[in-house]
Amino acid sequence: MTELNRRTLLRAGGIGAGAVAAGIVLPGVAYATPKARPVLTHGVQTGDVTSDGAIVWTRADRPSRMLVEVSRDPSFRHARCLRGPVLTPDTDGTGRLRLTGLAPGQEVHYRVRAEDLDGRTASEPLVGSFRTAPVGRADVRFTWSGDVAGQGWGINPDTGGMTAYAAMAARRPDFFLHSGDTVYSDGPLQASVTLPDGRVWRNIVTPEKSKVAETLAEYRGQFAYNLLDDNVRAFAARVPSIVQWDDHQVCQPTTLYRTRTAKSRAVGRNAA
Repeated sequence: MTELNRRTLLRAGGIGAGAVAAGIVLPGVAYATPKARPVLTHGVQTGDVTSDGAIVWTRADRPSRMLVEVSRDPSFRHARCLRGPVLTPDTDGTGRLRLTGLAPGQEVHYRVRAEDLDGRTASEPLVGSFRTAPVGRADVRFTWSGDVAGQGWGINPDTGGMTAYAAMAARRPDFFLHSGDTVYSDGPLQASVTLPDGRVWRNIVTPEKSKVAETLAEYRGQFAYNLLDDNVRAFAARVPSIVQWDDHQVCQPTTLYRTRTAKSRAVGRNAA
């Protein structure tokens, strides 16, 4: 089967990559600050949806056990409770659990908590939903985009943040195809940008987002940045994602340019 990558998709669609970001300084994303009870810091989200299941993701602020309730009823009557992994600093407090045994083409509601390792207290629950893939012919609606918080444009609280995600959520898609550049790890943000007409664009900025990512913690901070936005978290809780990667997740521009130039020269020599 031919691999579906970002550039193949864009060529097939005959369109270029568009920016998804619409968008002050906040402290960096910290882990393991002691609290009376765990806190789910970056919402919940799903991905890899199939006809009988999906993966649920979350992040806690301290070592704790991920618990997921699953129900076809939004009231969570007769919910099934599943024990997920222990969320630890090894994964920056993140964890995921694959749900299985679900009916195809059905709305599924899930509720996530982080329970203290001693079992005495748990976080406030966060809820979400998704629809399992149908079996056979059925109408499917999806949205797609890419290039989040790139070219110096981050989360601007003056404009309501990344409102494109709210617009996509209003379409009630069955899934979201994120076609690459989920972050710009090579593109630092400034706290403000003066526009040509004199207006000032303000960015929420974290320490990890203010420089080119070079360490594991800084790469994690790049991904955590987008989830500071209320629109992004609300969208992720209700719309499962299929995610591709592209250069800005991992490559610096100079390295990428040199690599592509070398490949082009090699192709030219072979053609000659």
